[in-house]
Amino acid sequence: MTSEPKTALSAPRPQIGPFAQLIFGSRWLQVPLYVGLIVAQAVYVLLFLKELWHLVADSFEASEQQIMLIVLGLIDVVMISNLLVMVIVGGYETFVSRLNLSGHPDEPEWLSHVNASVLKIKLAMAIIGISSISLLRTFIEAGNLGTTRSNFTETGVMWQVLIHLTFIISAIGIAWVDRLSHNGHRKEAGHG
Repeated sequence: MTSEPKTALSAPRPQIGPFAQLIFGSRWLQVPLYVGLIVAQAVYVLLFLKELWHLVADSFEASEQQIMLIVLGLIDVVMISNLLVMVIVGGYETFVSRLNLSGHPDEPEWLSHVNASVLKIKLAMAIIGISSISLLRTFIEAGNLGTTRSNFTETGVMWQVLIHLTFIISAIGIAWVDRLSHNGHRKEAGHG
């Protein structure tokens, strides 16, 4: 009598205690948070359509600078929406449950190797991109500084630049710590 080899599908699940089940099951409490982010993304779609309507409706009366500012606003909305997708899909996949998208034609390339570390770096880079667009909008309007048409003060512009630089330094720090962590794991694996 030959026994069939056990596969991952036929292998028995390890038994865990009720407290461990409760702790592990608590990850499902994050689902309403991800649903809330999906609702927030729907709001951003409405905001995008509103701004797009303003662009089209005001295109003949608006100056080139005003059109550029509206377009940068549209790009900003898209980048924030991309950030939401990364958090929703990557966060759910990493912290709640697998989405089992392997082989799906629309599976995001980055999802196959996402983990908390990769997600942090991607989020940091997305935040820098969003900050860059906001800062570019500020720089375009900077010609009006000191006038009543200005939406910013010199101090406000300075703070935006400092905050942007803080985002960049933070992202570099996150990437550096991640690299140190990976190098440490490689050394442990080589000695083990």
